[in-house]
Amino acid sequence: MSLLERLNEDMKQAMRNKEKEKLTVIRMIKASLQNEAIKFGEELNEEQELTVLSREVKQRKDSLHEFEKAGREDLVEKIRTELQYVELYMPKQLSEEEVSKIVAETVEETGASSKADMGKVMAAIMPKVKGKADGSLVNKLVQQHLS
Repeated sequence: MSLLERLNEDMKQAMRNKEKEKLTVIRMIKASLQNEAIKFGEELNEEQELTVLSREVKQRKDSLHEFEKAGREDLVEKIRTELQYVELYMPKQLSEEEVSKIVAETVEETGASSKADMGKVMAAIMPKVKGKADGSLVNKLVQQHLS
């Protein structure tokens, strides 16, 4: 089942169950996917769908951080709930140990030895962990391996 089909099914179920928040989030995800499809002028492949979902998660995490910093607990709870719903459609996330192993392998593959090689390592790693690991975690682990 494609992501769009799954979203449509979940949207129908959310309507039946009168889950307004979930319905709103599903509609936002669908709109983002459709906008991206229009931008490319074709149906999205799995990788492009993953890019859109990753962007949705990142936007919500950034908003969550800002609302927490501003002390807006009312909005923090709303964003946390939205984030949970968006993450339902993301692939299973890698553990920190799994990401660390991938980082070590990639550092070895690229022959990186100092923080100056960070960009080269990040460019090699990110396609491997796309949608499966948070970029900030990958960045932190790469810095640890190169220091």
